[in-house]
Amino acid sequence: MKTVPIITAAEAAAKVQSGQTLLVGGFGMTGNPVHLVHALAETDVQGLTYVANNVSEPGLSGGRLLRNRQIKKAVGSYFTSNPEAVKANQEGWLEVQLLPQGTLAEAIRAGGAGLGGFYTPTAAGTLIAGDADVRTLNGQEMVFVPALCGDVAFIRAWRADTAGNLQYRLTEQNFNRAMATAADLVIAEVEEIVPVGTIAPGEVHTPGLYVDFLVQGTLSAEHLGSSASVKGGAKKVDEARMNMARRALKELHRGDVVNLGIGIPTLVADLITPEHGVNLHTENGMLGVGPAPEDGGALDYPVNAGKIPVTALAGASYFDSADSFAMIRGRHVDVAVMGGLQVDAHGNLANWAVPGKPLLGVGGAMDLAGGARRLIITMSHTDPDGTPKIVPDCTLPLTARGAVDLVITDKAVFEFRAGQLTLTELMPGATLDEVRAGTGAAFVEALRTETATV
Repeated sequence: MKTVPIITAAEAAAKVQSGQTLLVGGFGMTGNPVHLVHALAETDVQGLTYVANNVSEPGLSGGRLLRNRQIKKAVGSYFTSNPEAVKANQEGWLEVQLLPQGTLAEAIRAGGAGLGGFYTPTAAGTLIAGDADVRTLNGQEMVFVPALCGDVAFIRAWRADTAGNLQYRLTEQNFNRAMATAADLVIAEVEEIVPVGTIAPGEVHTPGLYVDFLVQGTLSAEHLGSSASVKGGAKKVDEARMNMARRALKELHRGDVVNLGIGIPTLVADLITPEHGVNLHTENGMLGVGPAPEDGGALDYPVNAGKIPVTALAGASYFDSADSFAMIRGRHVDVAVMGGLQVDAHGNLANWAVPGKPLLGVGGAMDLAGGARRLIITMSHTDPDGTPKIVPDCTLPLTARGAVDLVITDKAVFEFRAGQLTLTELMPGATLDEVRAGTGAAFVEALRTETATV
């Protein structure tokens, strides 16, 4: 059995050279190798290509490298979570390559497996696909994505033994497991290092053959940013939003595996009780999500895709981001409830590109919209200025084509029946005249026995 050298964070940082591609694990600040990245921020290394889900939070981990202008290019899925990354891109000194979150995870896994790339249905027909090779496989349009590898990977685990075997804690597997396989040099920051044999073989998540160096680093709440406390994730709640959440809950059935997006869908989680029998899935690596705890943070609990600490129900399981999105793309998730900016008469969804804002954050929206067996959209019926959000054709960049099954707004419920947009319910306090006036697309009324085209 080999022995992996144990070094300091400063010694680890000295192994990174200017111009290299650096893979950095973590989902937000959870499972983030913050000590390693902060040590790198103390060096004069420049021109890095930084591969991670995002550039952390302002001044933390990758956010510190960003402030130092040590990053030349960022490859990830959601840069809008760090406004300093948005500003850097607008100023022209930070190049950004945006990938759907599941595509990012799978590209890293492909790199670690020695593959040249893969075809995925995610992002087909959207702006994100760009000039990628597109083919129709098994009757489905798919986009080719090259594999991603790095020169160096900084990852974070809970425990390591002296042979480099790693064990992750809760939702801290996220991008760490795949990144451990996909770089020439892998340095693992861990909470504790134990003798060989302490970690049972069945509890090893990353075998030691992938790991070149170990660094011991203790996490504290100050390293966890917005995930440090459950009280850091305030939700916008009003009666109209709660009505939409209650109506969405009626669509969920016992035994369903359900993924809830950010915004209004997160309110659904607060309404679910054990009696509903719904199994909540989160794309950063958890099945069996329970309600938010009364207190505490990511040092005590797993986090969901909104980076908010949550509890785990009996029977819950943890896995990494690549496996999580394999569940989604493989259509093992029964229902996704997501927010929307526009839905059109063809069932197309636009929800990732906000008008007037940089196109720097797609997250897992494209994977979820195209991969879940059933897609429910919750959104306000119109923009604040009264512009309809249900339209003949989406004018905003598409998230997914023909994927929407049900739309719940603050005014009405629409289904797609035989491909036709169909009004089936009015929401509390709404009138039919309001719905007609505020809907931009033609629809079929099915509120009464007879139907009419509007």
